[in-house]
Amino acid sequence: MSDIQHLPDGIYEEVVSQSLEEKIKKALADKTIWANFEDLDSHEAVPYLAKYLEKLVRLTLKDIADEDRTGKESKQREVSVINRLIQELVQQADVLQGKEEVVKENFLLTSLEHRRNKIKEQEWVRPETPLTRSFLFTNDKAEASMASELSREILSSDRIDFLVSFIKFSGLTMILPDLRRFTERGGQLRVITTTYMGATDAKAVKVLTELPNTEVRMSHDTDRTRLHAKAYMFHRNSGFSTAYVGSSNLSHAAIADGLEWNMKIAKQDMPEVMRKMEASFEGYWHSPGFNTVHTEDIEALEAEIDAVRNRGKTGSQGRYYFEIKPYTYQQAILDALWAERIDRNHWKNLVVAATGTGKTAISAFDYRSFCERQKKEGKTARLLFVAHRKEILEQSIQCFRQALKNPQFGNLAVGEYKAKRTEHLFISVQTLNSLKLWEKMNPAYYDMVIVDEFHHAAAASYQKLLSYFKPKILLGLTATPERMDGKSILKYFDGHLAAEIRLPDAIEKRLLCPFHYFGVTDAIDLTHVKWTNGHYDNEELTRIYALDHYTADKRAGQILGALDRYTADIRDVKALGFCVSKKHAHFMAEYFEKHNIPSMALDADSKKEERDSACTQLASGELKCLFVVDLFNEGVDIPEVNTVLFLRPTNSMTVFLQQLGRGLRLSKGKDCLTVLDFVAQANTKYDFASRFSSLLGKRHVQISKEIKNKFPHVPKGCSIQLEEIAEKNILDNIRKRLRNSDFYKELVQELYCASDRRVPHVQEFFKAAGIEPEVFYNGKRTFTRLCIDAGIIPPFSDEEGMEKIVAKAMPKIISMDSPKWIRFIQQSLVHGPVPISAVQKQYIRMWQYTLWMQDYDQAGMKSPWDALTRLSEIKPLAEEVNEVLEMQYGRVDVIPMQENLPYTCALDVYSTYTRNQILAALGYGKPGSVREGVRYLTSGNSDVVTAGTDVLLITLNKTEKEFSQTTLYEDYAIDKNLFHWQSQNKIRPESATGQRYIHQREKGNIVLLFVRSAKVDAYKRSMPYTFLGAADIASWQGSQPMSIIYKLRHPIPAKYLRETAASGVI
Repeated sequence: MSDIQHLPDGIYEEVVSQSLEEKIKKALADKTIWANFEDLDSHEAVPYLAKYLEKLVRLTLKDIADEDRTGKESKQREVSVINRLIQELVQQADVLQGKEEVVKENFLLTSLEHRRNKIKEQEWVRPETPLTRSFLFTNDKAEASMASELSREILSSDRIDFLVSFIKFSGLTMILPDLRRFTERGGQLRVITTTYMGATDAKAVKVLTELPNTEVRMSHDTDRTRLHAKAYMFHRNSGFSTAYVGSSNLSHAAIADGLEWNMKIAKQDMPEVMRKMEASFEGYWHSPGFNTVHTEDIEALEAEIDAVRNRGKTGSQGRYYFEIKPYTYQQAILDALWAERIDRNHWKNLVVAATGTGKTAISAFDYRSFCERQKKEGKTARLLFVAHRKEILEQSIQCFRQALKNPQFGNLAVGEYKAKRTEHLFISVQTLNSLKLWEKMNPAYYDMVIVDEFHHAAAASYQKLLSYFKPKILLGLTATPERMDGKSILKYFDGHLAAEIRLPDAIEKRLLCPFHYFGVTDAIDLTHVKWTNGHYDNEELTRIYALDHYTADKRAGQILGALDRYTADIRDVKALGFCVSKKHAHFMAEYFEKHNIPSMALDADSKKEERDSACTQLASGELKCLFVVDLFNEGVDIPEVNTVLFLRPTNSMTVFLQQLGRGLRLSKGKDCLTVLDFVAQANTKYDFASRFSSLLGKRHVQISKEIKNKFPHVPKGCSIQLEEIAEKNILDNIRKRLRNSDFYKELVQELYCASDRRVPHVQEFFKAAGIEPEVFYNGKRTFTRLCIDAGIIPPFSDEEGMEKIVAKAMPKIISMDSPKWIRFIQQSLVHGPVPISAVQKQYIRMWQYTLWMQDYDQAGMKSPWDALTRLSEIKPLAEEVNEVLEMQYGRVDVIPMQENLPYTCALDVYSTYTRNQILAALGYGKPGSVREGVRYLTSGNSDVVTAGTDVLLITLNKTEKEFSQTTLYEDYAIDKNLFHWQSQNKIRPESATGQRYIHQREKGNIVLLFVRSAKVDAYKRSMPYTFLGAADIASWQGSQPMSIIYKLRHPIPAKYLRETAASGVI
C-alpha cells in the first residue's frame, strides 16, 4: 500500500517517465484502482515535454550548485552540463544553428544601447523584479510597490498598452512624469478604458490625449460594461516584454496601498500567456465598441460622465456624441441581408431578433448602406419607418440620426408630432391610416419601407400599407415570427426568413441578461403519449398535467420544490410558467395559491384589463407567478421577469426561443434569468438537441459531447446544469434518435403521404427531422438510399458504385458555398458537356477532386466531363446532389468576390473549399500529396499560376482539442483588414523563404490566405478553408518563427471575423 499512497487519487497532467510508470504499475496491481491516459499530438506534447525537461534541468543544476558552497566551480559545471544538452539538441533539429552553447564569460547580457537611437539616450532604468520570471504583487511591505515598479517598466519599454475599466486622475499622476518622458522620446502609448458608472475622471483622459504618440479608446456604454480586466503591457524590442494583470485599475488606491493582487508575467517565462494578452488587446483595440477620444471630445466626455454621476439619463447624452459602428454580429446580419438581395434577388427581407437586441440599429445601418449604394447610382433613398407606438418611433429616429451622423434627419408623424416633410418619415400605423398616406403619393415614392414589430402586420390596420406601397426594399423587424393566432407573416417575404440574431450573440454583448438554465428531472414518462404531426397530443398532456389529480398534484409539488431549490428566495421570484392548455395553467395557479405563492393564470380568453393588471402585479412583485398558454410567446414585455418555467415539452424552436426571450430583457437589479426546464422521458422523435444548440455560442457542435463536458460553449455569464436523471433522459433520447434508422424512414414516409405521394425534398426532410445536414451526411449514407429503404422510390442499377462515391463526398458537397461553382455544377448535371471557359475547366477539376480525390485519368475516365456525366446518368443521385447544391446556394450569407490575380482563378473570395479543391483550382499537380500549411506555387509546379504564389492554408486551432494554449494566438485576425500569421518554426528573416515573405511586394509575389478554425469539426470530419483573398505584408518581427501581419485586399466579413479573431469582443 505504501507505493499506492505515493499516488493519491485525483487528476494529473504529468509526463509518464520510467519512474512514474513503475509506480503506476504497482498501483494498478490493486484491482480497485483505475488510471486514465491521453495520447497527445506533436503540437500538444511540446509544452509538457519542455516543462518536464526544465524540471530535470533545474533539479540537476541546483544539485550541482548545492555541492559547491563557494560557487567557484559550480557555475562552470552547470554551463558544461547545459552545453552538452544543447549539443544533443543541435543534432536533432534544423531550427538550431549550432551556435547556441553558453559562453563562460560575460554570462548574462543586461542591456544594449545604440547611442543614436533617441528613445535610448539615457541610463537604463530596470524593474526590480526579473524580466525572465513571473512574480505576484500583493502590496506586501517587503516588495516593491506596484506604482514604483510600473514607473520602472515604463522607462525601459518600446511600446506600452494599458487596459483598465477606469482611470482616476490620482492614479495617473503617480506615473504621469514617466509616461511623459516615455512618449516624448518616441514611445507609443495606447490606452483602453470605459465610462462605466462614471468612474473615469475626464481630466485623466484629457491629460492622456495631450501626450505625444498616445491614443485613448473608450467604451461609452455607461449602463453596463463587459470590460473588467486590468492589464498593463510593456513591449520591448529585445524580446523581454512584461505585463501586469490582476485587480488594479489606474487609481491611487489600487496601485499604491490597496489590498490588490497583480501578477507580473514575463514573456520569457510564459510566452503563450503573453501572446494571448497581445492578441486579445489588439482585438479590443479594433473592436467597434471602443472609439478613439480626441482632445476636442473631452467636453462631450465630461458631460457624459457628469450625467451618470448625477443620475441623469444614463447613456443617452454622451453616447450620441460619438460615432457608432455595428457590432460584428450585427454586421453579419447586414451582410446576410445584402447577400439575399444581390445573390438571390430577394428584396423583401424579414429580420428576427429578441426585443432589446438592437433590431432598430440594424435597420439604421442597413438604411445607411442602402443610401451609399443609391448615391453611387444617382438615385433617391426615401424612407418610411412604421411602428405602432410613439415611444418606438422616438427612439428609432434618434438611432437613425446617430447612425447617419445627422441630428436633423427624419420627421416624426405620431401624436403631437406633425411632419412637414415626407422624404424620411417615421410614422405610427394609426397616423398613417388616419392621414390616408397612400392617397398623397405614388406607390413607388418610398425606396425603403421598414416596419418594426412586424408580427402586428397581420392585423387589418397594416394591410393598406403593405398592399399599396412598392418600395425597392421592404424590411420587417420582429421578435416573434410565430403568432399565437396562427397567421403567418412570412407570406409578406416570399415565405423566407432573411436573417436572425441568435440569443447567444445578444447575451455575449450584454444586450440581454445571462441565463442560468436547469434541466430538472420530470418523473412523468411521455414515451407512450400519442405523437402526431411533430408534437405530443395536447389533450393527453392536459390529462396527465392537470386532470389526473394524483399525478398532477405530485408533479406540481415537484415543480414547487425545484423553484425553491434553484432560486435564492421564492419571495423575490417573478416567474412566467408556460403551460400546455387553459386547464393546465389554471390548475398550476390554483396549486401555487394553495401553497401561499400568489399566482394567476392567463390565456387568450383573458380580458385586456385582466392581462394588464396581471403584468403590473408581476412586475411589482405582488404576484410571483403567471401561468400562461401561448399568450406570452409574443408582444408582451415585462423586463422584470427573472424566472421562466417550461412546464410542457415544446418542439418548436421558434416558440421555445420566444418564450425564453420573455425573461431575457435587462432590468435594474436583475443579474440573470433562472430557467427551469422539466425534462421527462421523451418520445424518440422529440428534439432535445436543437434546443441546446440554440443556447450555445458556438455553431455545429456535437450536443452529446457538450452535455458530457458540462457545456463549455454557453455564452459568457450563462450556465446549463442538468440533474443526473434529466441528463440521462436527454442523452438516451439523442442517442436513440440519431441511431434509429427507423425514425428517418418513418419520417420520410410521413412526408410522402402528407404531400399526396410526392417524394420529399432534402430540405423538407432536414426541417422535419430538426437536424443539420452535417448530422445526416456522415460519409456513409444518402437521402436517395433512405427513400429506397422507405419504399417511396425504386432501386436503381449502380455498376460504377456511384452511390458509395456520392455518400463519401457529401460532407464536402455540403460545405460548397460558391454560387458560381454551384450553378455551373447544377447546369452541367442537366445539360451535359458544353464549350467551357478556363474558369469552368477549373470547376470541373475541383469537382473531380471532390468526388474521386484524383484526376480523371487516374480514376479511369476518358475525359474530365465524366466526373459529371457518370453522376447524371443515375437520376435519383443526380437529383439529390442538385437539391443539396440548391440548399447550399440558399445558405450563402456573404456576397462572394472575384480576386484580381494575374492569372485565371476559379476561387471566389469568402467562399469555402477543401484543401484538394483549392490546389486543384490552382493547377497543382498532386493536391492530395500536400500536408503542410504552406505551398509555394510557380509555373514550374502549376499549370495555372503564372506569378509566384504563396498559398497559406491556415488552421487556427492546430490540435483537435477544444483549447490549446500552445498553438492558439499564433494565427488570428486583428481586425477586418489585418491578419497575424506565424511562419513555420524554422524560418529566419535572412533565409530565402524569409526574404521572399519580407520582400513580397517588391518581388511581385502573391499571398493567398485560406483559413479554417480547426482541423476537424464536431463530427471528426476534416474542415474546409474559407478563402480570404490576396494579402500584402504590412510588417514583420521575430525569427524562428517569423510573425507577419498581412493587410488583406478585401475586408473579412463579420461572419468570419468572429471565427478568426483572437478576441471575443469583436
